[in-house]
Amino acid sequence: MTTDASNKTSTRIPESLQSRRADRARVPTRFRPGPASVAVASLLCLLIGLLYLAMQLRTVFSDQLKQEYASLVLEAAARAQSAREQVGVWQQMPGSSPADAQGYRRARAELARRVASLAALVNASPATAPHIPPATLTPDASLADTDALLGNVAAYWHAQRDADSADVRMRITHVARMLIALAALLFCLLITALGMYAKRNLQLAGQSQEFEHASLHDSMTGLPNRRKLLVALEEAARMPTADATAHRIAVLYIDLDGFKQVNDSLGHRAGDEFLIAAATRFRESVRKTDLVARIGGDEFAVLVRAFATDAELADIARRLIACVVRTDEQMGIGLVRASIGIASFPDSVDDYRRLVAAADDAMYQVKRSGKNGYAFAAPAGRTAAV
Repeated sequence: MTTDASNKTSTRIPESLQSRRADRARVPTRFRPGPASVAVASLLCLLIGLLYLAMQLRTVFSDQLKQEYASLVLEAAARAQSAREQVGVWQQMPGSSPADAQGYRRARAELARRVASLAALVNASPATAPHIPPATLTPDASLADTDALLGNVAAYWHAQRDADSADVRMRITHVARMLIALAALLFCLLITALGMYAKRNLQLAGQSQEFEHASLHDSMTGLPNRRKLLVALEEAARMPTADATAHRIAVLYIDLDGFKQVNDSLGHRAGDEFLIAAATRFRESVRKTDLVARIGGDEFAVLVRAFATDAELADIARRLIACVVRTDEQMGIGLVRASIGIASFPDSVDDYRRLVAAADDAMYQVKRSGKNGYAFAAPAGRTAAV
């Protein structure tokens, strides 16, 4: 039987729990990166790394183009130098014949054409480079000026090509190091994300177990609740065994007599303390294989998974009553006692699913007979009171 006061007791949150919740609410929440934030950070790092690599590769391609352009200029300078050497060969000729004079003029024209091609390349360079003055491009330009021009152009563009080549090698080295660092970073981030994901799964698994435990247990006394009792009852009834005697199970339904007066006279705090103390003594008075559950309010039940005779059940009932008496005496109340109904399967009840209801009916018979005792549920609705 459940009274209104006892229902309020079962749903009332202890003040210690309320204070702990208030303390947790006052503590500032610290940011804890999860797998999603780590994944976003990894993606950002990857994008930044790829952007850096793209810029480096673009610079490498630009330097390679500069190298190729410098090679073209040096080839043009080499051809101009070859034309200059031909002019020198014709200068060493006697020059007395018209053919020698004509050959010299052709050599000078070829040199002017080669120098003009070289000047077109140098002056059209996309990079900053010394331009070739127009005065050196005429056919009658001084050979000394042409020699100086060719020497300066060759020296400058050789140095430019070497510098571009060194810059390409340096940037390729940077790209390789960046790839290694980026791969190492991504690997570390991946390992970190996997570790955090595994940790989060463990936390969720732990929370799931806590939720499952909370759904099967009473929050105040820590005892299994009605749902857990029914699950354990079904498991005990279906447990295969070769011994028919060991397969006998029983339920003792306990209701505290006079508990409502404790709540009314002493307050709910005293009622809570009484229920917790009685629940502790109930657990200590039964075997480890038996299950003590709080059905609700001031009602409890004990599942006996195996017994031989009804005398064993009667002894358990007397111990439970004594637990209530000792709790009452310890708290100095003098009001609370216990009425217990006992139902067994397959003796008095042929369907284990009716054990709790049969024990409850037997408990009501005790209350109608004067309370503070126990009674067995008899077959066909008969009740054996003790």
